[in-house]
Amino acid sequence: LPSSLLHLRHALINPSLFLWGFNFIQVIEDDKAKTTEPFTTGVRGQAPPLVTTNFQVQDQGNASPRFIRCTAYNMPCTADMAKQSQVPLAAVIKPLATLPPDEPPPLVVDHGESGPIRCNRCKAYMCPYMQFIEGGRRFQCGFCSCVTEVPPHYFQHLDHTGKRVDCYDRAELSLGSYEFLATVDYCKNNKLPQPPAFIFLIDVSYNAVKSGMVNIVCQELKTLLDCLPRENPEAESAVRVGFVTYNKVLHFYNVKSSLAQPQMMVVSDVSDMFVPLLDGFLVNVNESRQVIESLLDQIPEMFADTRETETVFGPVIQAGLEALKAADCAGKLFVFHTSLPIAEAPGKLKNREDKKLIGTDKEKSLFQPQVGFYSSLAKECVAQGCCVDLFLFPNQYVDVATLGVVPVSTGGSVYKYTYFQVSKSNSAPPSVSLQIKKRFERDVQKLVGFDAVMRVRTSTGIRATDFFGSFYMSNTTDVELAGLDCDKAITVEFKHDDKLSEETGALMQCAVLYTSCSGQRRLRIHNMAVNCCSQLADLYRNCETDTIINYFSKYAFRGILSNPTKAVRETLVNQCAQILACYRKNCASPSSAGQLILPECMKLLPVYLNCVLKSDVLLPGADVSLDDRAYLRQLISCMDVAETHVFFYPRLLPVMKLESGSLPVAVRDSEERLSKGGVYLLETGLHLFLWVGASVQQELLLNIFGTPSFSQIDSNMTSLPVLDNPISQALRELIYSFRAQRSRYMKLMVVKQEDRAELIFRHFLVEDKSASGGASYVDFLCHMHKEIRQLLS
Repeated sequence: LPSSLLHLRHALINPSLFLWGFNFIQVIEDDKAKTTEPFTTGVRGQAPPLVTTNFQVQDQGNASPRFIRCTAYNMPCTADMAKQSQVPLAAVIKPLATLPPDEPPPLVVDHGESGPIRCNRCKAYMCPYMQFIEGGRRFQCGFCSCVTEVPPHYFQHLDHTGKRVDCYDRAELSLGSYEFLATVDYCKNNKLPQPPAFIFLIDVSYNAVKSGMVNIVCQELKTLLDCLPRENPEAESAVRVGFVTYNKVLHFYNVKSSLAQPQMMVVSDVSDMFVPLLDGFLVNVNESRQVIESLLDQIPEMFADTRETETVFGPVIQAGLEALKAADCAGKLFVFHTSLPIAEAPGKLKNREDKKLIGTDKEKSLFQPQVGFYSSLAKECVAQGCCVDLFLFPNQYVDVATLGVVPVSTGGSVYKYTYFQVSKSNSAPPSVSLQIKKRFERDVQKLVGFDAVMRVRTSTGIRATDFFGSFYMSNTTDVELAGLDCDKAITVEFKHDDKLSEETGALMQCAVLYTSCSGQRRLRIHNMAVNCCSQLADLYRNCETDTIINYFSKYAFRGILSNPTKAVRETLVNQCAQILACYRKNCASPSSAGQLILPECMKLLPVYLNCVLKSDVLLPGADVSLDDRAYLRQLISCMDVAETHVFFYPRLLPVMKLESGSLPVAVRDSEERLSKGGVYLLETGLHLFLWVGASVQQELLLNIFGTPSFSQIDSNMTSLPVLDNPISQALRELIYSFRAQRSRYMKLMVVKQEDRAELIFRHFLVEDKSASGGASYVDFLCHMHKEIRQLLS
């Protein structure tokens, strides 16, 4: 046999040979081991630690990787070089990211009545890349090189190095991230904004009542009203609230504090939506608490005997939008909905789920909205600063692809609880109630900005050309977000429009104008400088695979709106093969063609890419519904790098020898890594699984579950018993810490070896061949190797 085929045969028998002794988990562990000091952002073009590493950040002039991560920290100088390498040039930006307690939030800067200092030509905001000249009287813009006069009130002398003497006293001259207070010129209609409002809109149709959804939502809302967002934890929230219920018609409630009981007003003409009351609809929680609590107690009783099965959806969003318009404020709608809106009304939908279209050229139509109504409505919502969060409780097809249009276009979120059903007594099991409560709680109280506009400016030579995420764009530069919360990330792609220079590097500035939850207009600024290179080897030395995969997944998941999934998968494989073939041809030392040689920082690219290719969106199993695929497609579009990492390659930890405060080393996501005598915790960012082997020692079972018998473990449990022993305590701490790291509350599922539920668990062992026909890691590696060699020959 030729040596190359011999090598492939060896690889199939022994995958470690194929990776030249490279251990996948080792890459993650090595990065943790070498990260001993805080990551300082002062060095241009320095790649940060991996998202799997715990580290502290010190802002010294570039934005923290918690706010911005790049695919390449050494950009090619020319468009030809970028085209040759095929490495995507992109940044994943999370403008309002939550920082750990030991890192200070961005400082707020007030430049007075005239507003923030900006470049006269390109309008970039004052930042560390501006060069002061002529004794400090003028500054040269780092982005467009234009020279601007320094206003008298901002003048300061320069030191012997040409820096302003107050450089380190001013956040905007020394830090990568900060905020400016915006003046009235940055406000809609030149008027300072009102504090935002939250409106809760609850489906009270037969399905919603019968499943227990109405009861749970009303119960939970009573406690959540104390969790409304506030900037100062001591102060009262400035957010006002309103309530609507609906089936085929809409019911508005007057909850004015002077009333003894809430009053209901019905709007039955849903074709021409209006708000029947102004005074008493949006209220301060503390002033109207008794009336609100009385209403939330009454709603489940009022509709307990309903026979109305049909619902509307479009008019529900229109109602919330009209209420915010009437109050002249921005805000958020929380919509709790159960079924396909088939009642006669604007935005009416029909059931179009057709399994026969899966895998055909017509499949793409199922991911597109079935009517244009919701796109027009989304545009209106964005203009008002009306963000929509949708909580779905379906027991059959609801067309998430269409219902999700307004949430996705307004910077909102979709949450989905399929086959939600509480017990006959209409009270939810504690686990179900807890899961919903935790998600509501986080969604209601998280930091959010309203009526936001984001613009990314770049230095001469590159420009932002494409954007991925939950937003609306009416032109090619402004990303409009009715709402922007601390969990939302936007992926931005850059293209060359001129040559870059190695000397000056490339600069980007992300500016987000938004209204805070207290009603203050602000500008959040993030600056980032990267190196530029004329040698391909330098590009490949400074890439970040996790960020490349974030970009690829969003690019692919958007691609299925206009292309067959098979074509999208082939495009991904081809681009990845081109990236690696270019490295092999131009950067690697000569070696046998039988060897697969990967750049040091891209060793994990094939394994991660395979996970994207066989994800439910691109290669669904027979049991994956169309709604689930549409839901995941929308969800991934606004994930940050850490979330796409764990979503595509879940974290699998052996917990047999767990110690409090220390994290066990992960194992690879493959069935052969599981021992019959072991217990493993698997995390995907959306789910938590605890897999229990059939031969686990009795003592370990006793310590974790309180029973020595494998057969007596209750696989329906969703929280572990609180037991007084070190392993129980350490495992519960670990689960708590995993949940704290993620934007969505993860329900725990206990999976016993050879139980039916093991099929679901196995789906996340992504290195193995999948039930839907996705390749194992080893097979895919062989396929990639073949593709690369074809390109090279």
